[in-house]
Amino acid sequence: MLLKRKYKIELNRNTVQRIMQKYHLQCRAKIKRKWKSQGESVIIAPNLLKRDFQASSPNQKWVTDITYIQYGSTTLYLSTIMDLYNNQIVSYKLYSHQQTPLVIDTLKDALDERGYPEGVIIHSDQGSVYTSYSFQNFVKEKNLVSSMSRRGNCWDNAVIESFHSNLKSEEFQYVKFNSISLEKVSEKVDHYIKYYNEERIQEKLGYHTPIEIGNMAA
Repeated sequence: MLLKRKYKIELNRNTVQRIMQKYHLQCRAKIKRKWKSQGESVIIAPNLLKRDFQASSPNQKWVTDITYIQYGSTTLYLSTIMDLYNNQIVSYKLYSHQQTPLVIDTLKDALDERGYPEGVIIHSDQGSVYTSYSFQNFVKEKNLVSSMSRRGNCWDNAVIESFHSNLKSEEFQYVKFNSISLEKVSEKVDHYIKYYNEERIQEKLGYHTPIEIGNMAA
């Protein structure tokens, strides 16, 4: 579809696959992630999303998660929030810890970016930062609605999990663990998220980018 949009070249996907195989071009397989407990739970919200990853309008359903970024001299933690209307990354933070301020600051940025909408479902896993009183009180204070995956079930938050997997397999595919500076890690995260929002077409979006769909709704 990208060949068709950018270069007016129409090819069957099987033809593209044969050409890729001929020149030994391969997509890197994603690493399957195992769910890890974040500690003792404090406040558990019901699973309101129930794997319905479609939204009819912006700021209806947001999903969020934290992933490890282990390519710098120390491990960093990336927190992101995605709007399921167009799969756009609304906000993200890259910190040296995965404590509650990481997820609260990410949510603050998302609210600021979107003009403080109310009633948004914010869906997460049952990690201790999300079940903490601090985060849940902040969600309530901003008139948002908390939703959580069932314990140990990563498929309940599959879209944001897939985004993090794509970021690692596409942006860091040739980077060894702990091999570059923290500044370079931050640059690569910034670059990928900009690319993902503005250039990377998605089948779910009719082969448009998240920003293109967002502009259509504006």
